[in-house]
Amino acid sequence: MSRVVLAMSGGVDSSVAAHLLQQQGHEVVGVFMRHGVQSPAAVCSVEPSSDPAGAAASGPAPLAAERRADHKQGCCSASDAQDARRVTDRLDIAFYALDMQGEFAQIMDYFVAEYTAGRTPNPCVVCNNWLKFGKLFEYADAVGAEFVATGHYARLVRPADEATPHLLRGVDTAKDQSYVLFGVQRRMLSRMLLPVGEYRKPQIRQLAGELGLRVADKRDSQEICFVTSGEHAAFVRQRRGGGIDTSGEFVTNDGRVLGNHDGIERFTVGQRKGLGIAVGQPLFVLRIDPDARRVVLGRREELACRGLSANRTNWLTDPPSGPFRCRAMIRYNAQPAAATAQALADDRLDIQFDEPRFGVAPGQAVVCYDQDRVLGGGWIEQTY
Repeated sequence: MSRVVLAMSGGVDSSVAAHLLQQQGHEVVGVFMRHGVQSPAAVCSVEPSSDPAGAAASGPAPLAAERRADHKQGCCSASDAQDARRVTDRLDIAFYALDMQGEFAQIMDYFVAEYTAGRTPNPCVVCNNWLKFGKLFEYADAVGAEFVATGHYARLVRPADEATPHLLRGVDTAKDQSYVLFGVQRRMLSRMLLPVGEYRKPQIRQLAGELGLRVADKRDSQEICFVTSGEHAAFVRQRRGGGIDTSGEFVTNDGRVLGNHDGIERFTVGQRKGLGIAVGQPLFVLRIDPDARRVVLGRREELACRGLSANRTNWLTDPPSGPFRCRAMIRYNAQPAAATAQALADDRLDIQFDEPRFGVAPGQAVVCYDQDRVLGGGWIEQTY
């Protein structure tokens, strides 16, 4: 029997993942990662579950009383912790909460820095890289666990002639989350388990209902877990504090001034709604100039992107030599698009699309696929 540390968010996916891992014969230790951000609401108490196997004797302190989060559905709130604890009680597995406020603070700082620099951050990818498949391996080692598991909709398949598994898209392509896992270190793939990736979402909800789990009909998380108000610009300004003015002008591609905005952190490339300016025709954010504090607006056709360069690449296969064909995904839930890619020196990547793509935002990730397999990817630096 292998011991598995399972990241539990209090949602239906990670809850059913716990059951599936049990069915596979694993000893499951459920953990909840606390980020320390609270929403105004009533206090609720989350008691620790028992540890029948003694799996986490050297682990963190039990989860203390926190505030219930009644904000837009996210993850990692106190009410989510309570849901996760109920699931572990019902399945009779150990449950511990890890205090990761310091680690989450780094992700929040990254989030603020990216928006302040005119880029569009992806904190979920960073969380997977740093925490779920980073720090949780350290915790797994501390409690003698061989594997770390999550409820992501992605698959790991080990070919007979290879030692390292391949990361594949989930069976449910509408819920596929392989994109946000591209940055996991290749050497860690053999210690990862993704039990829900072989299922479709309705099957997971049905299983949860059959198990009598209260989370069977719980909504999927839609918000960034630490932005409890749902307003990312307000979060950026609050955490950044005073002293930095990012307000400036809306301009066209040729520099014509259209109006003023109150901060570049409110915008992302490709955005059309919520611009706060009316000029008689639909306009989109083409790019953001953080130095001049200008937001450049234009028509949709001006958004067309034929290629991009990325940096800080991570490969889950041997880096291809020379140009190679792939399907490239530029953001979560986007359709992969046919492209020619080339791995360059200094962990860089060049992508040229067969057909123009729209709304390609610096700061997001680009991920290369060979059919369903994730080859690797990097962070979008520049488009052209």
